[in-house]
Amino acid sequence: MIRKHIFFSGRVQGVGFRYRSCYIAQMLGLTGWVTNTWDDRVEMEVQGEEKSINKMIELLHEQNFVVIEDMEVNEIPLCEESGFRVR
Repeated sequence: MIRKHIFFSGRVQGVGFRYRSCYIAQMLGLTGWVTNTWDDRVEMEVQGEEKSINKMIELLHEQNFVVIEDMEVNEIPLCEESGFRVR
């Protein structure tokens, strides 16, 4: 199990990114949260198996209308939580 803190840049706000993230995370059994930021990026913390997190990112890249131009990714400590939510 790992936990990642990710900032997504590009066309990621106003295109259903957060709600699609939530759906994919639930489908893959991941926990965490996602939110829009003031600077037009999307911030996410996601926790689970690394292969599942990588699959989530791959599926987000494949979404219509979403254009991920850059990601800032850091591994952070695990935390106790259940589910994945939109903030």
